[in-house]
Amino acid sequence: MRLQLALKDASIGAVVAALLFIPLVALRTDVGSAGALVLRYRWADAAILIGLVFLGRLALVLWTGRTGLRPSTSAGPWTQRLQQAGRLAAPAFLAFALVLPAIPGIDRYWLDLGILVLTYVMLGWGLNIVVGLAGLLDLGYVAFYAVGAYSYALLAQYFGLSFWVCLPLAGILAAFWGVLLGFPVLRLRGDYLAIVTLAFGEIIRVVLLNWVSLTGGPNGISGIPRPSFFGLPFSMAGGEGTFAGFFGLEPSSTHRVIFLYYLILALALLTNWVTIRLRRQPLGRAWEALREDEIACRALGINVTVTKLTAFALGAMFGGFAGAFFATRQAFISPESFTFIESAIILAIVVLGGLGSQIGVAVAALVLIGGTEIFRDLQEWRMLVFGGAMVVIMVLRPRGLVGTRTPSIALGKRRAIDGKLVGEGHG
Repeated sequence: MRLQLALKDASIGAVVAALLFIPLVALRTDVGSAGALVLRYRWADAAILIGLVFLGRLALVLWTGRTGLRPSTSAGPWTQRLQQAGRLAAPAFLAFALVLPAIPGIDRYWLDLGILVLTYVMLGWGLNIVVGLAGLLDLGYVAFYAVGAYSYALLAQYFGLSFWVCLPLAGILAAFWGVLLGFPVLRLRGDYLAIVTLAFGEIIRVVLLNWVSLTGGPNGISGIPRPSFFGLPFSMAGGEGTFAGFFGLEPSSTHRVIFLYYLILALALLTNWVTIRLRRQPLGRAWEALREDEIACRALGINVTVTKLTAFALGAMFGGFAGAFFATRQAFISPESFTFIESAIILAIVVLGGLGSQIGVAVAALVLIGGTEIFRDLQEWRMLVFGGAMVVIMVLRPRGLVGTRTPSIALGKRRAIDGKLVGEGHG
């Protein structure tokens, strides 16, 4: 009976895969020699993909079966192994990040990739406050990212302020917009909250696109000032008053890249430290209570309004910091850099890593952002491999890579709670 059920399930999966892959993979249009479109058939490629779906679904059903969850307060074997690996992975990742620029053979490409990964780690940790801790599904987090970037660009260009002055101001302005978003959505939950936050992100992008006199519209803002090392600019000319001249070094373009790498690393570690500290405070415990059950949270006398607004404000503030760094790193910003796909990627990092898990978000950012670069040589098949890996992770670990949660406050011995027994939250 189990084999018959598995075959039936796998056959249904193969039919669905055929409906998707035949028009998307088997049929392809190319430009012919005469300049007209020519239809090219790839039936073998589609058949291979459909066969992989059938075999994968068959193996999955035979392996997992159809049994229900067994009530238990103890973590499963895979969860325990991931917990043990997490205790060693966190310091190992930190040590690797600190010494990355000094590793022989590391060129500018790997430093730029490290900066990109750390930027998304910081964004993931910022969104983790809103989604992972407070349970507020936010699909417009890229709006705060954009507010921070444009705040820094406009303040630096129109008022001549330095990066170190504009950075906290960008975070404060982003937090202000987070509070403005929080007030209209205080009574919304779940899907309704997600729709409103999605609309907020699109409103910000449309405003940036159409307010040409201030933001430059689709042309964006260029010539954004670069940060300096305590007043020492990075110049290829060298000489006195520059970073290379002050330290007696040969001028090199990698000096600025290394400085930006350590700058985003420091900002990401600051985000992590603040999140961990707040999680142990009454405010952090109020976030977690709101995530699990808002009605019970109100019954306990917790001010839900303040709890939601602080989550939005703090998450938006870290998004603003990341946006300011993005603007000074690129020296050019435009509305095309802050589309919905950015919010989707950041949310995918939080969900795949595990809601509320700091190390899980970091690992997910490394896999999602760094993994796409590793498979870049696959060209059009790269996103297929990427999507398949996400499906495998969500099937095997539906609560994320690190789905367990350890209570912030416990009477007696603290025990981790398996992710299968923790509510997802609909605050």
